[in-house]
Amino acid sequence: MQTIPQQREAGERYARCVEVSKRVRWEIDRDVFRGRELDGSKKFLPDGLSKVRELEFLDAAERRLLSQIQGRTYANIFGLVERYIAAKVLELSREHWLGDQTALEALVRFTDEELKHQELFRRLEGMTAPAMPAGYTFVPQPNDVASAVLSKCTWAVLALTCCIELFTQAHYRQSIEPDAELSELWKDVFRFHWLEESQHAILDELEWRRESERLGPEQRDHAVDDLIALVGAVDGIAQTQAAADSDYFLRACGRVFSKTEADRIKKTMLAAYRWQYIASGAQDERFLKILGALTTADQMKRIGAALAAITN
Repeated sequence: MQTIPQQREAGERYARCVEVSKRVRWEIDRDVFRGRELDGSKKFLPDGLSKVRELEFLDAAERRLLSQIQGRTYANIFGLVERYIAAKVLELSREHWLGDQTALEALVRFTDEELKHQELFRRLEGMTAPAMPAGYTFVPQPNDVASAVLSKCTWAVLALTCCIELFTQAHYRQSIEPDAELSELWKDVFRFHWLEESQHAILDELEWRRESERLGPEQRDHAVDDLIALVGAVDGIAQTQAAADSDYFLRACGRVFSKTEADRIKKTMLAAYRWQYIASGAQDERFLKILGALTTADQMKRIGAALAAITN
């Protein structure tokens, strides 16, 4: 159980999330799109995320196309995960209905913002599709993925969600924001997304810690199993989409590559996706600190072994 000072601190953090949510509130057309189109002459995803620099045999136009394909998938992945996140947060808000009304407001705002983000990424895909060669396929289905994720225990779902929303912030600050070569509109989409995700990660942590307090040792061990299963499912999505995007690139770039080059493109695409959606979050210092506080040393070793099997 939380002590009174811990309860007070949690209450203050919920209140700060509400205050910041009101202050940074933005609208899709008024603030993000502003009548603009994507600049197809520029990259979408920065090199630090796309790993395109590892493919030295690509020319500048081919590197740009690869960044645009990965950037298109990057936006679609966030639209995908926000389907289950909105549903889960709405479910969690029920626990505050007759309790802390500030916490309730924070989670209702969270849900509203995630629904807005889904629309943002749907709109961005609608803008991207006619600007790129035909043949792109986004393989995972949002409702199927959401149903699979939500079938796992709340502790594991919140752990995955916290990880995602922390790496979203790290990607923006460390790679997207500093890159002056990106399409201005694509970059702005993720700047505004980042503004609201910063509060979401705090709420993820608060709810994750609340849920963790309820679990006994056996329940927590089962929750760790669920988290490992979710990481495996994310890797399955990464593998499937990396294969689809590699094939699309090889068809769309306009020249024939050697088998060795084609294999390197496929290998690099998968490595980039595993970095973007798994490893960068699993290595995030803040995430590791929270996870370490909510698990035993043996459980951390199990999680580490599962991650190593994917990322090494």
